[in-house]
Amino acid sequence: MTEPSLRERKKQQMYESVSGIAVGLFLEKGFDAVSVAEVAAAAEISKPTLFRYFPAKEDLVLHRIADHEDEAARVVAQSQEAPLVALRRHFLDGLEREDPVTGLNDHPNVLAFHSLLYGTPALVARAHGHLERQEAALAEALGGDLDARLAAGQIIAVRRVLAMENWRRIAAGESVEDVRGDAVAAAERAFGSLERALTAYGAR
Repeated sequence: MTEPSLRERKKQQMYESVSGIAVGLFLEKGFDAVSVAEVAAAAEISKPTLFRYFPAKEDLVLHRIADHEDEAARVVAQSQEAPLVALRRHFLDGLEREDPVTGLNDHPNVLAFHSLLYGTPALVARAHGHLERQEAALAEALGGDLDARLAAGQIIAVRRVLAMENWRRIAAGESVEDVRGDAVAAAERAFGSLERALTAYGAR
């Protein structure tokens, strides 16, 4: 794999730095109470520079999950297993690691970020595009035809609902250990249902 150039590394550092500053302000004051100008000032850059990196205010937050847009597609492309077998294993491994993307994580920073994301209508609306891009990438990895697009929509929806249920319970006060057993059982049931419905992408 080719190492990123110095320019690419600096660009990525800029993304991370500005996004981090913005999320901190949003968590402190609320998303709607912080202007883009305030974020730019805190990051010590101009508004035009900020907009070159983040076309919309919401992207300052969604940058934190942008690298998950092609995650399911990468899992399928890099595995020798049937797609649903690989995706099931990946999700269960994520639960074991308490990966925030599975919702099974009770670190205060993770809970605060998820509360910001799911509790702000503008961010929820913008996140819809994130889900569409996940579906498109997975559909391409599954073959790109209509059947692949239908399957991708169902798979991404299952992953989202499982993660949201885990986050909902933890946000309501349950611990990771309270939720873990149910989360694993629910994932096994959900992916089992997908394999029975989407036989072309299940175990061979």
